[in-house]
Amino acid sequence: MTKNIQVENEATLSNKRIALLGGSSGIGLAVAQQVVKQGAHAIIASSNAERVQKAVASVGGKAEGHTLDLYDEASIQCFFGKLGAFDHLVYTAGDSLQLQELDAMDLKKAREGFELRFWSALAVVKYAISNIRQGGSIILTTGIAGTRPLKAWTVAAAGCGALVSLTRALAVELAPIRVNAVSPGVVRTNLWQNMQDGDREAMYEQVGKSLLVGRVGEAHEIARAYLFLMQEGYSTGQVVVVDGGGLLV
Repeated sequence: MTKNIQVENEATLSNKRIALLGGSSGIGLAVAQQVVKQGAHAIIASSNAERVQKAVASVGGKAEGHTLDLYDEASIQCFFGKLGAFDHLVYTAGDSLQLQELDAMDLKKAREGFELRFWSALAVVKYAISNIRQGGSIILTTGIAGTRPLKAWTVAAAGCGALVSLTRALAVELAPIRVNAVSPGVVRTNLWQNMQDGDREAMYEQVGKSLLVGRVGEAHEIARAYLFLMQEGYSTGQVVVVDGGGLLV
């Protein structure tokens, strides 16, 4: 009976501290908004100070913001050295997608994208693990391109695949800390901000028509998968796909 009560108590996010790396926009911001509504304390960290400030103001409730250069390992180490104990780590940081076919690919930019999505995520986990309280978890972010890549998605697909493998390996190494990932399909976020407005909307419409649900995803819908993984307490090494049926079409 005692164990059951303990599990039920851990399922609530009330008064939990949630560290959200890349939490100033898109899916990360949506996660921050939803955990605060459940009584959690959101710790939002991102590279753009103005965007962090706006994000903290937008979530209301218990939230704090930090400017953090996720390309700089020393800055990451310093950040977690000062942060103190917390319960869940969410990593959603990612730059705008640079989709190019191989013969036109800028390899320097390709490396930079991989740096933020994979190596920075690994650095964050390395320096965060000693701060995570018992019963806590880590949630990374990948994407369905790792399973179903399209033309010109070579680097993006490779990064997604690497994050899936990283999630599983970390789940084994860091147990009993739970490590999972969320794999979204196409979602309306600033991930696509490098596209012209008209081109972006046309892409959303075209992709949406091809999906089983008839539309692309919204950030607040994907965010619920992160909350599920924080609260349910039993999954580890898993990837939750939220893609509107994208893997089936």
